[in-house]
Amino acid sequence: MPKRQLLQGNEAILEGAIAAGATFFAGYPITPSSEIAQGASRRLPAIGGVYLQMEDELASMAAIIGASLAGRKSFTATSGPGVSLMQENLGVAIMAEVPCVIIDIQRSGPGTGLATKPAQADMMQVRWGSHGDHSAVVLAPASVQECFDLTVRAFNLAEELRHPVFVLADEIVGHMREDVLISGEVEVVTRRSPDIDPDRFKVHDHDERGIPVPLPPFGSPFVYHANSSMHDEMGFPSSDPGNAGRMIRRLHDKVENAVDQITEFSFFGDEDPRVLIIAYGCSARTAQQLVLDQPFGSGGVSLLQLKSLWPFPDALIRKTASCGVPVVVPELNLGQMVREVKRVLGPDYPCHSFTKSNGLPISTTELISFIGEEVL
Repeated sequence: MPKRQLLQGNEAILEGAIAAGATFFAGYPITPSSEIAQGASRRLPAIGGVYLQMEDELASMAAIIGASLAGRKSFTATSGPGVSLMQENLGVAIMAEVPCVIIDIQRSGPGTGLATKPAQADMMQVRWGSHGDHSAVVLAPASVQECFDLTVRAFNLAEELRHPVFVLADEIVGHMREDVLISGEVEVVTRRSPDIDPDRFKVHDHDERGIPVPLPPFGSPFVYHANSSMHDEMGFPSSDPGNAGRMIRRLHDKVENAVDQITEFSFFGDEDPRVLIIAYGCSARTAQQLVLDQPFGSGGVSLLQLKSLWPFPDALIRKTASCGVPVVVPELNLGQMVREVKRVLGPDYPCHSFTKSNGLPISTTELISFIGEEVL
């Protein structure tokens, strides 16, 4: 039976991971994500799972890769400085096509920054931080309910694509408390065994979409190499240029071609507004209040809330902005998402950036003033 609970965003993320079938967590505590590690240390052993306190974030990422290769659904939780340390092993997961989930509860930076204050400045880091040509799958909750729902979704996408997936929240969303409806009938994608004779198994064999075969656990009859170097479909190292070109293109395209499957969003307001706001996370919550209050008259402000950031939903942005009204992109950084929106809509489209990076959230008063003075 569905049950309603009052949860913190970080608590809801942990519950979502458990509902999705995760049984292994490895991490290093860091504000503002530490509640996830703290909760996992209690909840996972109670259900037969494993919690590992690691020496740092680099080792945490390595551990969840190993656990996934052993057949466990695995995850870690961190913030921007920890994501920086995870980038090398994130590349290993991408190259070896190992499903896992990384929770990033964003805080102010660079460096240690304002460790307890919110920011939305990791959007480009989670997309481009790991070197080389690759694609990213990133989901972004703006409510505690979405923390639960999108974490389940992240694990499902990781299994379906055999790819690491980020849940990118921020300090405000991670630490707020709201009612959450937790259903006992959550749709979960389970790890399957390959439907092939073990002697014919190729770990990077794939379908026409580029999606590889299911990943069997180490120790099963399916023997394979998990390789971070360029490899062939058997997982053996290969320096052949033709193979390298095909492999890199497939690793990229299996994500980019699944953009319609990955894209999650909500739309609030009139379909023909005077101003369209495009936002995610805590900034989308501010924009939702403007849609409710309508300070510029009935139907004046609408919101496109992005719940998936990567692959960037180009077609959705173009369709929603087809009415030609001014677009405003509020975000807690110096303008990361607005660059993508401008790329999609073109240099002549009226697109306005409202940024803030002092450790404080965007208020409704600030956003109303900006729209009234700079846009309308």
